[in-house]
Amino acid sequence: MRRLPPLNALKAFEAAGRHLSFTRAADELHVTPAAISHQVKALESDLGAKLFRRMNRSLQLTDAGQACLPGLRDGFDSIAVAVDRIRSKTDWNILTISAPAAFGARWLVPRIVDFRTAHPNIQVRIDPAIRLMDPVRDGIDVVIEFSQGDYPGRQVQHLFDQAVYPVCSPRLLSGERPLRSPADLREHTLIHFDSPAGDPGWPNWQSWLRANSVAEIDPNRGPHFTSPNFTMQAILAGHGVALMAELVVENELAAGTLVRPFELPYPASFSYSALTTSAGSSNEPVGLFCDWLAREAARYVREREARIHEERPTPPVTGVTGDSPGRLPPIQRSGEAA
Repeated sequence: MRRLPPLNALKAFEAAGRHLSFTRAADELHVTPAAISHQVKALESDLGAKLFRRMNRSLQLTDAGQACLPGLRDGFDSIAVAVDRIRSKTDWNILTISAPAAFGARWLVPRIVDFRTAHPNIQVRIDPAIRLMDPVRDGIDVVIEFSQGDYPGRQVQHLFDQAVYPVCSPRLLSGERPLRSPADLREHTLIHFDSPAGDPGWPNWQSWLRANSVAEIDPNRGPHFTSPNFTMQAILAGHGVALMAELVVENELAAGTLVRPFELPYPASFSYSALTTSAGSSNEPVGLFCDWLAREAARYVREREARIHEERPTPPVTGVTGDSPGRLPPIQRSGEAA
């Protein structure tokens, strides 16, 4: 079993480090400043390292204190979430899901009504992923991730693969500077859809340009967005070319409001996956949701493959041998009118 310092000492340090004040930490924990100082000194003695520099009228964290504080803060936040759920029986049937904004809006939310109809006693809460989420650290039941799929220590349920392509308005295919080959990107604006969660493995223009031997282009030039909606509006308005996952733009490709100027995917494989913990996967609401999610993902893949198979090929763009503006057909769910 791990040997941890006394919990009260850890709480005292976390509060003092957050406020950089023994007095404010004492007010929060309903003790005296002297008690906070005593607990911090005891913790420093236990760890064999100074956590604060004590100035005349202020505190400063040492390097050891700065290294320790974020982990303690996350730990106490997770404890608070767990305790709050235990205190209220109504929370036992709350299912908290974190998902990328585009996946949530375009795929999950339109389908979640079926899950709620089948399980009316389970309250569903969907939060957008504004940073890299973790089911243990963040107290989330199911985390949907879009990435290259490395999730050590987590239960992973693969949903479906995604290719990432350059997309743009069809207006860019003609005019004074027609976009007909990758080299023509030198004359067009690169629009960057950056990871809202700061994922270092997120698709980027530098990797795509290098993979397709396109030189003499600054891969960082052009506007950067972390919102899929902002990115979509920019490319629909004809402001430039962006790298986008299939799911995010499939309706626009089907309608012809966006096109793939060339069929050259991003040089890496991506997928949507559902992450849970070992304990979470045995929780009944989580299990029911993951089973439903697997069925919906499998149906989505079948329907999409059927539409692509039925699709008639689009004539190639002049000047790009073998490449054509790709258009995906709309996804039609069972029971929906065409």
